[in-house]
Amino acid sequence: MNNDPRSFWSGLSTGVCGYPQGGEEGLQACRGARRVRDVADENDLSWQFLLQGQSRVVSRQQARDGGLTRATIDWRLESGAWRRLQRGAYAAFTGDPPREAKLWAAVLRVGPGAALSHETAAEVHGLTDKPSSQIHVSVPAERHPGRHRKIGGVVIHRSRCLRPPWQPPWQLPRTTVEDTVLDLVAKARTFDDAYGWISAAVGRRLTSAELLGQALASRPRIRWRAWITGALQDAADGVHSPLERNYVYGVERAHGLPAARRQARRRHGSGTRYLDNLYEEYGLCVELDGLAAHPAEGRWRDTRRDNANQLQDTRTLRYGWPDATVHRCRTAAEIAAVLRRLGWQGTPHPCSRTCPVGR
Repeated sequence: MNNDPRSFWSGLSTGVCGYPQGGEEGLQACRGARRVRDVADENDLSWQFLLQGQSRVVSRQQARDGGLTRATIDWRLESGAWRRLQRGAYAAFTGDPPREAKLWAAVLRVGPGAALSHETAAEVHGLTDKPSSQIHVSVPAERHPGRHRKIGGVVIHRSRCLRPPWQPPWQLPRTTVEDTVLDLVAKARTFDDAYGWISAAVGRRLTSAELLGQALASRPRIRWRAWITGALQDAADGVHSPLERNYVYGVERAHGLPAARRQARRRHGSGTRYLDNLYEEYGLCVELDGLAAHPAEGRWRDTRRDNANQLQDTRTLRYGWPDATVHRCRTAAEIAAVLRRLGWQGTPHPCSRTCPVGR
């Protein structure tokens, strides 16, 4: 499907003064007036829709299609009424351009078939709250934009599996959530970084493990395919962060501990709480805290959650990143000891020759 917004706007501009063809005969005078102007009618609906839909950023070709002459475009740039954001992409306003205007300028600069991708698509989809330092744009593999010149602030990726969904012309073209995640997984430096993107997408309910699996199946070439397949199953089971995955594999499974219920939903009073790892049969909850220190309100929230667990006869153990990685054997020994006191009849086992667990 054609994602070029010009195809939509050109359809709206078939009439005169913003009205479709076949209007009343009284519009003939307006049609004649339009012909003698060497600039687009600033009140024309199609022109206004284009400006508003693209954060008031237009390409040179769109401006020409809207009725502006080359001389008029150049005069607006020289006078400061417009400013150049990228070659052939202009902000039709003064002042500092907002983030979305810069993104539109990058897409228009790269040209037909371009779509925001990788970290920038993740930003647009809400996969991350941090804008990328460079704007990432993907194009079909057969295109070679910028092959002989650099585009400032833009990283161009050529993709054999680019399938950007149809977007209305007032929304930025971008890769799907699923393709965005897989693009980022493929270029991740570590498994933890890769799993962070998977868990963010599923945890924020932007997609599902099933949809990610379908997108994975459509890619004949991708790094870490077997690992990604297993990671998707973990995400479906409620493992929502790299820290939680390290706990499941490095602490629980590696040492033969019983399997906890992930993201266990519990009612307390009028509210609902989700527990990271609940060993319900034994009345034990293992909570995992992320890399960053909790702010004051976060610490109080954790305290209230722990207190609520006590009221429901559930003990809470709380661990951080080092406990699930560097000190995972010590953590497993502590959890095993508590579980045994609470009635677990199993026996933990060491994960390696040097592991002290079970000896």
